[in-house]
Amino acid sequence: MKLSRPISWFLLAFGVWSWVIWVTFVNNLIKDSSGLAFEDGQPTAYFWVHLLLAVVSLVLGTVIGVIGLRGLRALRRKS
Repeated sequence: MKLSRPISWFLLAFGVWSWVIWVTFVNNLIKDSSGLAFEDGQPTAYFWVHLLLAVVSLVLGTVIGVIGLRGLRALRRKS
């Protein structure tokens, strides 16, 4: 399968964007003082669900970004 240059760049940008957004989200989740993420110093179900969501999104963002990077490298080799 061949990826075009714009699609490859889009996939790579999506991967980077995922890391920026979800790392920021996890940092904010850990620092949460509203009582949603931690109750009496212990993680709540809210914390675990959102941490799992973040981890899955980071894995998918990484895979998508790597696909984009590989597409760009393949296009560069053919040029």
